[in-house]
Amino acid sequence: MSQNDLSHDISKLDLTTSNQDSPHLIPTEQGAGFTKTAQIQLTQSNHESVPYHHKSILNSPLHTRPASPYTLKPPIDNDGLSWPSLGARDRIESNEEQNLQREKRLASAVKVILEELGEDPEREGLLETPERYARAMLYFTKGYEDNIRDVIKRAVFEEDHDEMVIVRDIEFHSLCEHHLVPFFGKVHIGYIPNKKVLGLSKLARLAEMYARRLQVQERLTKQIAMALKEILKPQGVAVVIEGTHMCMVSRGIQKSGSSTVTSCMLGCFREAQKTREEFLGLLGKRL
Repeated sequence: MSQNDLSHDISKLDLTTSNQDSPHLIPTEQGAGFTKTAQIQLTQSNHESVPYHHKSILNSPLHTRPASPYTLKPPIDNDGLSWPSLGARDRIESNEEQNLQREKRLASAVKVILEELGEDPEREGLLETPERYARAMLYFTKGYEDNIRDVIKRAVFEEDHDEMVIVRDIEFHSLCEHHLVPFFGKVHIGYIPNKKVLGLSKLARLAEMYARRLQVQERLTKQIAMALKEILKPQGVAVVIEGTHMCMVSRGIQKSGSSTVTSCMLGCFREAQKTREEFLGLLGKRL
């Protein structure tokens, strides 16, 4: 498939990889994705004896500890999903009845939580809270279901531009996967094109897709950067995120006013100090 096809329609991207032909592939060479300890444990076991559910876990990048960020799996699957959860495809393929049953199961679980907290789920204020919370959680995690082809659509364009493009102050809201409480803030994205540019609003949509999941800020930063690199093949990508975490502000250490800053630099932003400094300098005017 030619690069010209990519610039006109992201849905025609050929995102297949050799890993797809081996769905239960376990890396055995150092640097292939697993840490050295994990590789030893895996290679010592007989893969054929691994139970089916364990094989499924091995196939999810969220259940591995990569030696280098996300080297085990490509940023975008061959069907357009990007690092989906184990049940993402089930959610996408569910009919209305199955979706209703999923909401009921979530609501039942929330009702148990309320009872264990010593509350009365039948009192007026909490009467429909389990159902509301179930729908809210499905919305907060809707990013798992987003197909990156539908997010980007036909917004990749040929353009003779090789200077820095920055979109900053993109608001995001996500859920901390450690405590299931919100964290939120701003995403700043920069890249240097390689004859292709992306519609500016799509950068915000890309950030939204990954934020609407159970996340940690470090992973969110890398996912946005690596997906953009896969889509545009630019000279370099830089992503900086400023986040406020309610798990730190409202519980635990309870330090209000604190913020967390993470970054991911790829290509020339990682290799060239001046390019990186220019990007950070432009952000510094607003940070």
